[in-house]
Amino acid sequence: MYSRSMIPFKLLGILDVENIPCARDSILYGSIGSVVAGLGHFLLTSRIRRSCDVGVGGFILVTLGCWFHCRYNYAKLRIQERIAREGIKNKILYESTHLDPERKQTNGDSSN
Repeated sequence: MYSRSMIPFKLLGILDVENIPCARDSILYGSIGSVVAGLGHFLLTSRIRRSCDVGVGGFILVTLGCWFHCRYNYAKLRIQERIAREGIKNKILYESTHLDPERKQTNGDSSN
């Protein structure tokens, strides 16, 4: 038997929602946006076909907006993590050596 975690959920057979960062949230917010946009347009105009079109457009706009916003923040976080990782590596590598920038600052301050 397969467990739930062994079977990947793919939206339309191509988008692996479980493993791609930001995909799940973007799809969820897009579906909420489509319902709000379509229902709001229907309540204002009572035009069914146009409301469905507005709902689909709302889904596309909200999904893409959330996707790009989330991916931008994800990339920014990855860059910050990489900078911190390199800083920690350099701190471990150069600590207590003549190349340690903190050691030079403390030696310069004590000589004044």
